[in-house]
Amino acid sequence: MVLRKTALGAAALVTVAALALAGCSGSTKGQTSGPSALSLDLNKLATTTTAGTAPVDLVKWNLPYEPSSIDPIFTWNYAENTVDANLCESLVKMKPDLSTEQGLATKVDQPNDTTVVYTIRDGVKFWDGKPLTADDVAYSLQRQIGADTKSYWSDYFKNVASAEVTGPLQVTVKLSQPDVLFTQAMGSAAGAIVEKAAAVAGGQAFGTPKGDLQCTGPYKLDKWDSGKSLTISRNDAYWDSKVKPMVKQISFSFIADESTAVNALRTGDVDGQFFYLPPAGLSQLQKSSSVTTTFGKSFVFWTLAAINKGGALGDEKIRQALSLAIDRTALTKVVFQGAAIPAPTLANPAMWGYGKDVFAKAYKNYGVSADLAKAKKLVEEAGSPKTPIVLAVQGSSAVHEQTASVIQAAGQAIGLNVQTKVIPVEQFGNLYFDKTARVGLDGFFTTNYSDFADPLNVYSFFQTGNSHDYIDWNGADSEIAKALQTTDEAKRAPIVTDIEQKVTKGLPWIPLAYEPTTLIQNKRISGAVPSFAYLYAPWAVTIGGTK
Repeated sequence: MVLRKTALGAAALVTVAALALAGCSGSTKGQTSGPSALSLDLNKLATTTTAGTAPVDLVKWNLPYEPSSIDPIFTWNYAENTVDANLCESLVKMKPDLSTEQGLATKVDQPNDTTVVYTIRDGVKFWDGKPLTADDVAYSLQRQIGADTKSYWSDYFKNVASAEVTGPLQVTVKLSQPDVLFTQAMGSAAGAIVEKAAAVAGGQAFGTPKGDLQCTGPYKLDKWDSGKSLTISRNDAYWDSKVKPMVKQISFSFIADESTAVNALRTGDVDGQFFYLPPAGLSQLQKSSSVTTTFGKSFVFWTLAAINKGGALGDEKIRQALSLAIDRTALTKVVFQGAAIPAPTLANPAMWGYGKDVFAKAYKNYGVSADLAKAKKLVEEAGSPKTPIVLAVQGSSAVHEQTASVIQAAGQAIGLNVQTKVIPVEQFGNLYFDKTARVGLDGFFTTNYSDFADPLNVYSFFQTGNSHDYIDWNGADSEIAKALQTTDEAKRAPIVTDIEQKVTKGLPWIPLAYEPTTLIQNKRISGAVPSFAYLYAPWAVTIGGTK
């Protein structure tokens, strides 16, 4: 095990932070072509970019890796959903402002808390010309139900007892108990509909480079040259006459190397990308005269997850102390070079899809200011543990390494010995699912997000038995259970704020920063949706040329 101690002390961190702060000034608007966007405001993040006005034959877009499948039930990550959002439509549609509207279902009725009735849109056709039927919808849901399902969205179906055709254009879902997350998840890829006949015929090849895919979206799968590119083309028979994409084809490349991707964007070899690169690369792009950078509304947050119940971070007072010692403002300026916002809680205001006044009032009680005196007192009360706190750092990740340096400096300032262990990028994902991979570690950094505008979607992570609750926190079980079954949003909001208060005090995950969606577009095009909605709704239909 390789342990590394930082040479960056608290005083050095302050100096670096001061330099970063001195270099950050200017506009808080969402869209920019220069470095002024390094001062971000949660209330001023973009949801749209100026629609393009001219037809374009081909747009070249980059993904940070090649998807293994674009079958919606296997699209639980950025690259997969970036492609699929333009291809496969859901029962409910997420709008750029992160609210929802009718999708493939024109009506959603809940005659009682355990029954959901979907009225299916008439006149919709799959790319092959076959009509969308209630049977296709029921099948798309049924294949995600039960203990044997392979769907990556199975958590949202755990309380679904059945999904059956109950009319010519009607599907009825029966729940074993009320579940407010299921109904909201139908606006994500969990609610995406595929053609039953094509999926059955395709078997395991369905949605892969070796198979077919049949959906109803404004773009259709054209060609997938595995290892090289994936091309989608405009669906000229799309059911919604109000949607008229100006781009005929979008070709997705899979440039994983960070410097290569940045250069491709700067030179125009790639027209756009939703940014997954380190802040250093983003800084280069902001200085480029050939691209625009837009920061959009997002559900994404950067956090430190405690993973060892028996270690120092298993002690609530130590977690509280470490959290209080972190200068989140410095962290966002130094580590993210301003392309992030200090986070006092895991759920940010973009997630307030209901009960906004209730959530806003509660949010005022949280802050991001460090308090070293209080932190030191908590360490003393916890017995000043001598065992080190070992944090996993993903290999070759500047954000991980620099965040770890900030945490180490914070720990040093209050008497905690924080060390790091580098985990190769190929093995880092094992930390999420494999207990043995977490042996000898106390925490790891993770980027996570809600799939829709409800803070409960995040805070339910910490219900006993949930795979995200690595330390068996058990701090809000009864409240979470109650909130999950409270379909009345006005009644649910105060329950969720109570859960938020307990999670923010107990800190099974320590919130660090909110990450906006970062969209890069070559100046020859404009119109891509810059908000988190790009993962679940057709973000490319408004792209067009600027000349």
